[in-house]
Amino acid sequence: MFESSTPETWRPPETFEFRGQEIRYGVSGEGEPVVLLHGTPFSSVVWRRIVPQLARKHRVHYFDLLGYGCSEQREGQDVSLGVQNLVFTELLDHWGLDSPHVVGHDFGGTTALRTHLLDGRDYRSLTLIDPVALSPHGSELVRTARRHGDAFTELPDYIHEAVLRAYIGGALRRPLSEQEMRYYLEPWTGSRGQAAFYRQVAQMDDRYTDEIQDRYDEIRCPVTLLWGEQDAWVPLARGRELAERMPHAEFGVVPAAGHLVPDDAPEAVVAAVLDSLHRLDR
Repeated sequence: MFESSTPETWRPPETFEFRGQEIRYGVSGEGEPVVLLHGTPFSSVVWRRIVPQLARKHRVHYFDLLGYGCSEQREGQDVSLGVQNLVFTELLDHWGLDSPHVVGHDFGGTTALRTHLLDGRDYRSLTLIDPVALSPHGSELVRTARRHGDAFTELPDYIHEAVLRAYIGGALRRPLSEQEMRYYLEPWTGSRGQAAFYRQVAQMDDRYTDEIQDRYDEIRCPVTLLWGEQDAWVPLARGRELAERMPHAEFGVVPAAGHLVPDDAPEAVVAAVLDSLHRLDR
């Protein structure tokens, strides 16, 4: 297992303005570009042990989705999957990347797919880790919180934090340290963070996967699918169903890993990404 640096806070160092809203991002290393996209309810902190490994030979770009992590959160904000691909498209322009290697986990995978299929952006390769790519989707908590949004937004702080701890913990097979759990909790706590958490839940909608799920045979680059064997959020059977829609994709299963594979098994993510890059060089 990789060693994990544990700074007190995680904050991508650079800023980019998307339609008057701040996106936080970072770039590390030199070489062929690789872009990492996180999912929900996470942030770019999921890549904290992966960025240093990839950055040894590649220029690694990572960022917090709009409304997530250290990127801006505000009342009335659109943070749906319908806007995240637009954020990613503008970031690719900002970085000057025409055809990078792209790695997406969960909603990050969905965002990468939407950017490729709807916005016409090309990738050299695409690695998808437990992506939310087929309808219907949404965990039991998500479905319940969407039905009772006002009640969840008004939960006392300590109950909201307990819900978050249980929810995030359910995405992994290994226990997080308290510092690691704080990484995931902090963006969603306090009055602004709590409202932002249930805002992104309320905006989850199958229509964003409906728009692309019948077009996976149009993907224009090599694809690797990586799935946690014990994913309780998007089960392995769902991954195999997705693989059937991507007949040329490489499909790999990570033993003893849950949904949050970048935390449960970062070495498997690094190996899958490097293998996909090396296949192109053969």
